Amino acid sequence: MVTAINLGFPRIGARRELKKATESYWKADINAAALEAVAKELRATHWKAQKDAGLDIIPSNDFSYYDQMLDISAVVGNVPSRFNWVGGRVDLDTYFAMARGLKDAFACEMTKWFDTNYHYIVPEFTAETVFSLASTKPIDHYSEAKGLGIETRPVLIGPLTYLKLGKIKGDADVLTLLPGLLAVYEQLLTKLAAAGCKAVQIDEPILVLDLDKKWQDAFGPAYAQLAKTGVALNLATYFEGLRDNLAVAVNLPVASIHVDLVRAPQQLDEVLAALKPNQSLSLGVINGRNIWRADLSNALKLVEKAIAKLGKDRVLVGPSCSMMHVPVDLDLETKLDAELKGWLAFAKQKLAEIRAVATAGDKGRAAVEAIFAASDLAQERRKTSTRLHNPAVKDRVAKISAKDSQRANPFAARRGKQHAALNLPAFPTTTIGSFPQTKEVREHRAAFKRGDITEATYNSFLKTETEKAVRFQEEIGIDVLVHGEFERNDMVEYFGEQLAGFTFTQNGWVQSYGSRYVKPPVIFGDVSRPSAMTVEWSGFAKSLTDKPMKGMLTGPVTILMWSFVRDDQPRDVTCRQIALAIRDEVVDLEAANIQVIQIDEPAFREGLPLRKADWDAYLVWAAESFRLSASGVRDETQIHTHMCYCEFNDIIDHIAALDADVISIETSRSDMELLEAFVTFKYPNEIGPGVWDIHSPRVPAKSEMLNLMEKAARVIDPAQLWVNPDCGLKTRGWPEVKDSLVHLVEAARDLRKSKAVAAE
Repeated sequence: MVTAINLGFPRIGARRELKKATESYWKADINAAALEAVAKELRATHWKAQKDAGLDIIPSNDFSYYDQMLDISAVVGNVPSRFNWVGGRVDLDTYFAMARGLKDAFACEMTKWFDTNYHYIVPEFTAETVFSLASTKPIDHYSEAKGLGIETRPVLIGPLTYLKLGKIKGDADVLTLLPGLLAVYEQLLTKLAAAGCKAVQIDEPILVLDLDKKWQDAFGPAYAQLAKTGVALNLATYFEGLRDNLAVAVNLPVASIHVDLVRAPQQLDEVLAALKPNQSLSLGVINGRNIWRADLSNALKLVEKAIAKLGKDRVLVGPSCSMMHVPVDLDLETKLDAELKGWLAFAKQKLAEIRAVATAGDKGRAAVEAIFAASDLAQERRKTSTRLHNPAVKDRVAKISAKDSQRANPFAARRGKQHAALNLPAFPTTTIGSFPQTKEVREHRAAFKRGDITEATYNSFLKTETEKAVRFQEEIGIDVLVHGEFERNDMVEYFGEQLAGFTFTQNGWVQSYGSRYVKPPVIFGDVSRPSAMTVEWSGFAKSLTDKPMKGMLTGPVTILMWSFVRDDQPRDVTCRQIALAIRDEVVDLEAANIQVIQIDEPAFREGLPLRKADWDAYLVWAAESFRLSASGVRDETQIHTHMCYCEFNDIIDHIAALDADVISIETSRSDMELLEAFVTFKYPNEIGPGVWDIHSPRVPAKSEMLNLMEKAARVIDPAQLWVNPDCGLKTRGWPEVKDSLVHLVEAARDLRKSKAVAAE
């Protein structure tokens, strides 16, 4: 029979139960036992839902309090020395300390998980790193499910992926650590076998990346060692095709190989031809990263092709990747209109799709004709719906010319005009945009949405909060102010709510990192801007001060990447539509005397294809889309952008091609390491290397910030440098924000004095 499987289920809870419990634990409102009770209930709920949906293989150990890569660090005892771990079992507080930092220990670096908006905690290594089995979480969760009468298949991040996605200090080769790491994996698999586990899922998504021969050659011996434990190894790859790594995968001693046929359907024929006779093929035919209802008929065609080659018993049907990237349950959406809702599927509904395709492959489509007929009808209605297509928007995109994405003059000519207009000191200070979204702010927003307070009352409150933020910035001496964004819920959702072609969910939450969840907008049709979105609040804030006030916008690439995007037209077309809408807003902000406009693009690198051969096409349209949004203003108007948690080295020329006057980037967690790309490239425009890691609940000392900026000033012309945090401040509390920003301003003043003395 054809087997129905899942690779992973969202761990957050349909109503964000995990977020609430975790944050309560951090605040010491509940103890570890209470937190674990919530987690245990969620795991049981999710396992039961998958069993009830008729899945044959259900994952365990896909649950995490924070991040699956951090979980492996705990399992193998890889805890950086600054956290003062003394060995033994990695306890919950040590685990969270690695993710969030301590007063005297900065958090581990965080970066994007492949090309998703999920952030993982980057493992840290040294040449002397020693691994040991320091957490039995995979065993515990397997046994927990078994106690409920549910047999599961534990999910493990593979050892090669774990090493490849980590960072090693110095010039050491991280692969020298592989033998020690494999010994711990071997010990773990042996203990799983003793607990009754017969098979595991090992995720090695790096097999869809460009790997040199050294890494390719490391797989064979590693998996030969792991196979000796007797536990069946099931290899999972996702987010791209195997391509030149196909031979590596099929020559491993694994029982099955999972391939992503949503992202790379073209690989199926090659994989089928290469598969070994003793290997099964797991087909990722249901999209684990987007929320559109699957085209079951097309999915079945792929499954039938595999069955024709391999037979039913060697074919498994599942999602393209873990479902952690989609919301939990569409049934909770009570406000979506029936037509739109009929086009969608969340994790729970995708389980039914998996089961239907597997059953159709096994028994024929007639056995599940109702769900297939509904799928076919949904596909047809999307193609013909007039709600999706706006001729005026399509015409405007078609008429875009090359000059529309170019400023009138190059940066060298613009810079002098901007300095004269803004009159800023050396090492100007600013923030990235948002200020704390306090409980009071959230309560007022919720009350307004419920209709408990009038719009006038709500706006009066927002104006008071905005003025407080402006006065605070003036008081401590920030040079370029922001209005605080108290009226905004999320940096993408806020704009999507005001753009045509978007719709929204009530409970469509997905995890971005840790307890930070986002509710992505859904782009279902052509995008346009019916009216101004930010001008009123930016204009109000500007009226309160004589200092420069930044207008704050989210860029077209980030809006695209952080939304659930329509899949019926190329992404670059949708991105250009968004860019034109943002362009209209930029022009209106300038007309309202906003002299500095920030267009954030934290997802710019996130959209990069995973294979370098595919990069150029994306980078060209992504950079063009940003410039299209920014190029409608005069030379005197200063355009900023912000990017965070990504590697810039290999795309720095395209970052420069954005032609932003100022770029701010995350550098605090990486100790200015990410600045190296801008140094080597000789980045021509101005840059603000973040000196305060706002994702960690600690107040950095002035000396820390000063040290980071002095490092920057040794390699970048001081005249190019700005001083700022590494991201927005909405998730932080006011006490730490005030103390940290005071330190930041003081550090900038010290820099001005020291550089002035040096110049003399």
